[in-house]
Amino acid sequence: MQAHDIRHIRPGCRAAHPLHALSSLLMLLMAALSFVVMPVLAPLAEARGRSRGLPLIRDAEIEDLLRIYAVPIFRAAGLNPRAVRIHIIDDNRINAFVADGQRIFVNTGLLLQARTPNEVIGVLAHETGHIAGGHLARMGIEMSRLSTLAIISQLVALGAMAGGAVAGSRDVSTTGRAVMLGSQSMLQRQFLAYARTQESAADQAAARYLERTQQSGKGMIDMFRRLASKYMATLRHADPYVMTHPMPMQRIRALERLVRKSPYYNRKDPPWLVERHQLVQAKLIGFTQGARGVYRRYPRTDNSLPARYARAIAAFRTGDLRTALPLIESLIRERPRYPYFWELKGQALLENGRVREAIPALKKAVQLAPRQGLIRMLLAQAQLAQNTRAGAKAALANLRKALPQEGQWPFIHRLMARAHAMLGHTGLAELETAEAAIRSGDRQLAVLKAKGAMKRLKKGTPAWMRANDILKMARGRRGR
Repeated sequence: MQAHDIRHIRPGCRAAHPLHALSSLLMLLMAALSFVVMPVLAPLAEARGRSRGLPLIRDAEIEDLLRIYAVPIFRAAGLNPRAVRIHIIDDNRINAFVADGQRIFVNTGLLLQARTPNEVIGVLAHETGHIAGGHLARMGIEMSRLSTLAIISQLVALGAMAGGAVAGSRDVSTTGRAVMLGSQSMLQRQFLAYARTQESAADQAAARYLERTQQSGKGMIDMFRRLASKYMATLRHADPYVMTHPMPMQRIRALERLVRKSPYYNRKDPPWLVERHQLVQAKLIGFTQGARGVYRRYPRTDNSLPARYARAIAAFRTGDLRTALPLIESLIRERPRYPYFWELKGQALLENGRVREAIPALKKAVQLAPRQGLIRMLLAQAQLAQNTRAGAKAALANLRKALPQEGQWPFIHRLMARAHAMLGHTGLAELETAEAAIRSGDRQLAVLKAKGAMKRLKKGTPAWMRANDILKMARGRRGR
């Protein structure tokens, strides 16, 4: 599992002018449509830098489960499942939101606190409603309309203030400021009302998608009730007209009327899916809460599959392979075709320097889950750790197979650069380093490495042209 940052656009700084304050608020609200009422986990070396952007986690098992939850919903909504990306945020709060077009962001807190798969599925159905409804784009149109109204209101107010200054009247000038503040408040309320309408529309769409996929909407109601209970004291005296979401109990009642009509309201999650959900929770606890958190949730008397999984992770993370490996072997004996137990075995061995033993376990994981690019990348890391030409060739083959799924991630290009360097392919190593740099936003390094690649690669080849493209992109972003 790995946590890393992505860049995001800040909604705006503190403004000195009411119009700027309004714009900042509208951009903030537009940035993400959220489910909540209130506003490689180590297949690869873990890094938890939080200086910029969102702390994202990459993990093959968790991402696979979220796709299992979401793909039927996407299809029911008429979306192309391949076009929608799901990202995991390392944050203990219950939350999920849509941003940047067709991207859904899910907090680890939602996964950890959801009691059933159906609760997570309900949240994903709600966020899918935002995507299918084009709510982010429509919010942009609404923001543009309200910004135009804000400009007109500002000009009227400034005219009144200027008139007061010319006439020497403090009352008229004060009236102008009052107009500006009143207009700002009115426009904010209009935008918030629009946001609440979209949240209600997403709820209704979610209920339809769940019925089309023959799933219950009860999990969505249960999650809303839990959130309402959590925030009841905070929201007791809240003004419903200055919230981005409908008031909790109002929202729950409206949804309940919808989902109780479904013939699938009492349908339960299948046992295999419940088990997958519990294993993901165990993995998250094992990686993020340490041994103390693991044993608090899973005491030694608990011999269930999730409990052993969490304890195995906690043990290997502290370097205690004597405890971890027997637990992992017991998991494999019980579920020999579950690729993520083999992945964990390979990872535990690799991170403790036992490279030779790690490779067979990771090859087995790849055999069981051939489309999981993250597992192939972990295998490639182990093969590169052998420091041999044969290992570099094998790693490169796996990385090329992982590229269609993971090509947007800078780390895969860094691994490819290392493999090419070990094989003496200097030009290609420079190219992959440039690719990693441009994807991680390091324009200076991208320029340097793209130039180096172009010197070493044959002019006009696909690799040379890619280096030239990177050079142009990096220079263009630098304004040169």
